[in-house]
Amino acid sequence: MDILTEVLGSMRTGRPASVRTEGRAPWGLRLPPVAGAGFHVVLRGSCWLLPPDDGAAGPAPRHEPVRLHPGDVVFLQNNHSHALADDPGTPAVDAGPARFRPGSPIGALSLGGDGPRTTLLCGAYHLDQGRPHPLVRQLPEVVHLETRHGRHPELSAAVGLLRAELEEERAGAAGIVPALIDALLLYVLRAWLEEQPATAVAGWSAALRDPVIAPALTAIHEDPAARWSVESLAARAGTSRATFARRFHTLVGEPPLAYLTRWRMTTAARLLREADHPLSIVATRTGYGSEFAFAKAFKRAYGLPPGGYRRHAAATPMPFAGRHA
Repeated sequence: MDILTEVLGSMRTGRPASVRTEGRAPWGLRLPPVAGAGFHVVLRGSCWLLPPDDGAAGPAPRHEPVRLHPGDVVFLQNNHSHALADDPGTPAVDAGPARFRPGSPIGALSLGGDGPRTTLLCGAYHLDQGRPHPLVRQLPEVVHLETRHGRHPELSAAVGLLRAELEEERAGAAGIVPALIDALLLYVLRAWLEEQPATAVAGWSAALRDPVIAPALTAIHEDPAARWSVESLAARAGTSRATFARRFHTLVGEPPLAYLTRWRMTTAARLLREADHPLSIVATRTGYGSEFAFAKAFKRAYGLPPGGYRRHAAATPMPFAGRHA
């Protein structure tokens, strides 16, 4: 069981939206918050990631201006607006609608003057905001990953493939580019986890490599419907109940059964979004003996009954608007 893949798969609520952005100095682009996580990949040139100026709506992320170089990847969460510019002193303007050619999954946006050019891939991942997984919630507001000087070679390779596909119109690009953008999210989170010190005593980077807690997490993710108890999970981990419960809480951030309930509800939400299973099936697959018990637990977790959640998810619009060329 690949827990990282499972966590992201459970939170994804649609295909990512992305725009190839060309800025020629002087240029500044203000981007609104998105219901999920934003990302930027520097394909050519360089720029700055900035907190929004006073004219931007929404809460500003608490970070200083960040210089971005070719190959850099930025991942932003928590619904914050932000800005990109060729220079910290260049005023930012609101992002207009991108242009989408018929059949293309990637939009195009151009702005600025006639100076040096920067090419970026800007986009957003649709993530369920109802109950974000603690692994994602643990991330800083801004994840900045550099791929120069041999750092993160797999992420660097993905960026190189994206650059090649976006700069040359070749057969198959409409299928290859979305798949690479999907994979980029896993590469980003894996690179960030691997950057965390091996001496970390808490957090998901420690939990996923812990010989006691990792087997228990795998068991929960493989079979959330099982009648797990602290005792049975401790037995799977090969330790005492008290030791297991204390270690689990320290690393994961909540008690074992609280995490089990969280994962059951996350799994249920995914089933409701992605399929038309009857509630009895969803209840069975998430460890509940009746639709009533399941519906009560789900409403307590998400604030909506299962049917209302399913309708709301179906009606949620895509985060990026665009126009066809």
